[in-house]
Amino acid sequence: MGKDKIRRFAEIETFSNVLQLDEGKPCKGEWSKGFFKNDNPVVLELACGKGEYTVNLAVLFPDKNFIGIDYKGNRIWRGAKTALEDGVNNVAFLRIQIENLTDYFAPGEVDEIWITFPDPQPQLSREKKRLTSPRFLNKYIELLKSGGCVNLKTDNDGLYVYTADKIQELKLKEHINTANLYHSEYADEVLSIKTYYEKKYLKDNKNINYLKFSFQ
Repeated sequence: MGKDKIRRFAEIETFSNVLQLDEGKPCKGEWSKGFFKNDNPVVLELACGKGEYTVNLAVLFPDKNFIGIDYKGNRIWRGAKTALEDGVNNVAFLRIQIENLTDYFAPGEVDEIWITFPDPQPQLSREKKRLTSPRFLNKYIELLKSGGCVNLKTDNDGLYVYTADKIQELKLKEHINTANLYHSEYADEVLSIKTYYEKKYLKDNKNINYLKFSFQ
């Protein structure tokens, strides 16, 4: 492990807005009142990477609580540090494996889920690792409040088509479906937030796909 990674791992241990592994389990069912000390809705960003989307959403919506989730602490460090330096108090980061979500959030505790540019896991043998596979969708159904939505932004056409197919196959409710977000009517202030990787994709003239769906 490089010196920078070691330093970042040590530093996030001191961050008040980062909970790692078992530290987050006591917050299950109590994220708003227990951790954020309010009654505001809880929104998750899964595989949040450096946390750009999490932090920017928190700035746009101060009346909601945002939690970025990723297992790579050196990535979380960037978003957590930015939030602390900028005084963005409605954001937290949770370092866990995403497949363990139900150990950290109670049924119906989450209002919305964002998945921005996840690993598409293109190999058929890794389908179960795709964050929009039935394995994960079943977890989201449990955690989301009635009518709560899942948002997927991806540059990967394969993951986009796979997810759109699952929405149809499982008879989920599709709200928005576009294969070219920035040439559509949907590119508002929220969807125009760009992560580090998205900026790279756009420079390469890649199209950005977006899906919004719910389970009811």
